[in-house]
Amino acid sequence: MPRDLPVGNGSMLVTFDREYQIRDIFYPYVGKENHTIGHPCRMGIWVDGQFSWFGGEWQKTLRYKEDTLVTDVRARNDRLKIELQMYDTVDFHLNIFVKEIVVRNLEGRDREVRLFFNHDFHIYENEVGDTAYYDPDTMSVIHYKSHRYFLINCCDSAKCGVDHFATGIKETRGAEGTWKDAEDGALSGNPIAQGSVDSTLGINLQVKAYSENIAHYWIAVGMKYSEVVKLNKVIWEKMPEELIRRTENYWKLWVNKETFNFSDIPQRLISFFKRSLLIIRTQIDNEGAIIAANDSDIVQMGRDHYSYMWPRDGALVAQALVKSGYLDTSKRFFQFCADVISNDGYLLHKYNPDRSFASSWHPWLKNDKKSLPIQEDGIALVIWALWNHYDEFRDIEFVKSLYRNLIISAAEFMIKFRDEETGLPLDSYDLWEERYGVHTFTVSAVIAGLRAAGNFANAFGEHEYGSKYHEIADTMKSALTTYFYHKEEKRFARMGTRTATGYELDMTVDASLAGLVTFDVFDAEESMTASTMNAVKEKLSVNTYVGGIARYTNDPYHRVSNEAGQVPGNPWFVCTLWLAEYDIMRAKTLAELRNALSVLEWVVSRALPSGVLAEQINPYTGEPLSVSPLTWSHAVFVTTLLKYMKKRERLLICPECGNSESYVHRHVQKPWNA
Repeated sequence: MPRDLPVGNGSMLVTFDREYQIRDIFYPYVGKENHTIGHPCRMGIWVDGQFSWFGGEWQKTLRYKEDTLVTDVRARNDRLKIELQMYDTVDFHLNIFVKEIVVRNLEGRDREVRLFFNHDFHIYENEVGDTAYYDPDTMSVIHYKSHRYFLINCCDSAKCGVDHFATGIKETRGAEGTWKDAEDGALSGNPIAQGSVDSTLGINLQVKAYSENIAHYWIAVGMKYSEVVKLNKVIWEKMPEELIRRTENYWKLWVNKETFNFSDIPQRLISFFKRSLLIIRTQIDNEGAIIAANDSDIVQMGRDHYSYMWPRDGALVAQALVKSGYLDTSKRFFQFCADVISNDGYLLHKYNPDRSFASSWHPWLKNDKKSLPIQEDGIALVIWALWNHYDEFRDIEFVKSLYRNLIISAAEFMIKFRDEETGLPLDSYDLWEERYGVHTFTVSAVIAGLRAAGNFANAFGEHEYGSKYHEIADTMKSALTTYFYHKEEKRFARMGTRTATGYELDMTVDASLAGLVTFDVFDAEESMTASTMNAVKEKLSVNTYVGGIARYTNDPYHRVSNEAGQVPGNPWFVCTLWLAEYDIMRAKTLAELRNALSVLEWVVSRALPSGVLAEQINPYTGEPLSVSPLTWSHAVFVTTLLKYMKKRERLLICPECGNSESYVHRHVQKPWNA
């Protein structure tokens, strides 16, 4: 089930599913220590002797307030004659999740409404040895284990503290949990439970006929009792609505810090651009790790998840942040990479947000020989993105600190990790993590990474290094053409397997061939790349009403359809946007350029109502598949729109005077979409 609404502050992340249940609570790292491991934390209502947990009978709209990481959720239950409006956020500064609930009485008589909140914690990602208890000093319920504390409380306009509570066992001896206890509108008041436990608490509201009342609920998180008690006191003093208000203001400032010339871009795309930046930020830990996706439902597939930092994904997300003007967030990512790079200059498969090496399926032994378990494209793209960071911000002191141990170290590894005869990189794993060999995407990334390292070396006056890196990149580009361009099929192979005389080519059409132009290895106008990208468009288009571009022909991952002719694979947002980027590069006129807007519109129309993008979607229904949100999907949307704007400015420059504004006034009578 997708995570429709993530809210966080870089240390604490809370996600909601489509039923508006809390499903993930990460702390103290985004992506590490999910203290619910995907188990739902329910919210329910009792009124007039009737009870309902949020589920199918509620009509719900799950969105955010514009330009913020504050939710705007509306829910209506016609059976109960109750309507709710709710705002959720994690305070931008403090580790407090806070919810405001506006309860509207749709009956013509006064009523008592009881709100109930259930908590199914698995602290430190397991249920062994947890404690839940009622704390009379704070009139709250607290869950704890070792150095993790969760204080849960609520208030209304007249009082603070819970009106009902129960703690109890779960997942053992047939016990379902205290949430069942709430369904009669009252809780047992059991004050403490240990082991595999849950809790439920409630608050009573008096709501007049055709009127409304407001309650607040919060979870304060810390590493010891005194810390969460202090946070609880802050809420009582500042009032929860003040925390929501200030956090709303903070995110509005954050997402609007840069001024972009959106010009002819429809407002819908502008809003989605900002929404993507905000969702990207929820998936980034304050210590620098850019997490691929925090959706614990994927655990059901292979007992693992996407809550890791892949160097490649992180670099491409960092690139989007760099081009959007976010200096500090991208700096922390590059520092993370500098901290974890090996002494030999390579980055491993993936990392946990605390900088430890994450789980991997890449072996250290291949064909009875030691083999590095790496994806070399990730190493190269970090250096490529770092050059873009420097080029954008000229942050010379920061780059100086990374020059020797990250930039030069990675570049020296890339030039050593080559086939002496062909000049191409040695075998590594592809960006899809499925094949071992030499990949066109990887070669393109390495060329871009070496060029970036050469630019750094020249900038620092080490021209010997600079010349060497650029020369090797040029040689590698020639080798890529020599060995990987298939003259009969007039397109590049996606992969080659080394043979005694060269490479056995895998000619499967793969969307990652876009790397040839995305990383500026080849010009978009060159016939070799044009024919390759035309094959991507022709062979990987999903021919259903959903549309989009698949990863490669007969892609089996989460495959829905066996109609290979119509559906080569599920549509991926990243792959579809790569094709839009290519169209932007090739555009010679404004009319040609605007064709790319239709792809951006397609992306927005296939997002969840909240603005969340999945990794891929069902080719027949458009429903999200795999993880949601995928940080990379949002990053490529941001990058594509930025490239559109940059290309539009170039096309609008007056050839006689070099002034774009005067040219616009003379040649553009009205917005194209007016």
